[in-house]
Amino acid sequence: MIATVTTKGQVTIPKAIRERMGIRPNDKVDFKIENGRVVMKALKTLLDLRGSVQAIPGASIQVEREAYRKRMSERKEAGT
Repeated sequence: MIATVTTKGQVTIPKAIRERMGIRPNDKVDFKIENGRVVMKALKTLLDLRGSVQAIPGASIQVEREAYRKRMSERKEAGT
């Protein structure tokens, strides 16, 4: 995909990439240079993760953490 850089140095992230990466208005992205390439990574905050795992009544923090890790692993595999 090709995008044009504006005179202010801005570029629009193509819709297909925004959708695939789950990037929405006001989200933060991080840019790095790796092996001569620019790599962009969507940053997620704790607020972005809110509601991703339902509380387990009476569960210990260890059980809650494991449920969170499992859900995040599933989301990563699904590409969301």
